Amino acid sequence: MATETVERRAAHRRSLKVTALASLAGVVAGLLSPLVTSGPTDTMGVTIAAVAVLVSLGVMRLVGVDVEEFSTKDHLYVAFMTFALWFVTWTILLTTGTSL
Repeated sequence: MATETVERRAAHRRSLKVTALASLAGVVAGLLSPLVTSGPTDTMGVTIAAVAVLVSLGVMRLVGVDVEEFSTKDHLYVAFMTFALWFVTWTILLTTGTSL
């Protein structure tokens, strides 16, 4: 029973790291998008989101998350979380007219 608790806690910490890093990468990409793009129709924004997904996977390796054992579902989760937070952040900045 004690080993199950330790394994569950380790798995929980891993999932928290993955979610936090993917979300932060999305927010940072959303904040960078207005600086690099000319507006909402510029496709460079999507490129920034894709690069953020790759960078977040690299940061996860540095933090100690074993991304080599990620399944397709895990990669899709990281991509979705990064894209969703990028989209929400950039949308808020575009609709409020905020300039950085």
